[in-house]
Amino acid sequence: MSDATNSNDAMDDWAAALAEQAQGEAPDEQKEAAYQPAAFENLRDEGVPRNEVNLDVILDIPVTISMEIGRTRINIRNLLQLNQGSVVELDRLAGEPLDVLVNGTLIAHGEVVVVNEKYGIRLTDVISAAERVQKLK
Repeated sequence: MSDATNSNDAMDDWAAALAEQAQGEAPDEQKEAAYQPAAFENLRDEGVPRNEVNLDVILDIPVTISMEIGRTRINIRNLLQLNQGSVVELDRLAGEPLDVLVNGTLIAHGEVVVVNEKYGIRLTDVISAAERVQKLK
């Protein structure tokens, strides 16, 4: 058999199925009467109370923490002119606290410290969850 014959047979099958479906359809009133609303009387809240939430499932998820000294905006011409020894002015004053970001979200402010010849940050102000949610809106 050729591809055209197979194609015609498939089209005939579809046409027959559509015609059969159209004949079997009931009027709208009969359709609506055939459906029953779902009964939800047996549903109840079996969720875990808030004070018993198990946080172990998220404790091993990695997050990125970063400290931001400040920001600035410059045009590409000035960016291309930067070289060793160039100074870029930031939008912060000397002595202002750094921003502590987790996955790009501000969670705290802090100050730079040196511990065992390594840089660290001492948190001076932690942003409350309510304030973080407020900033999302």
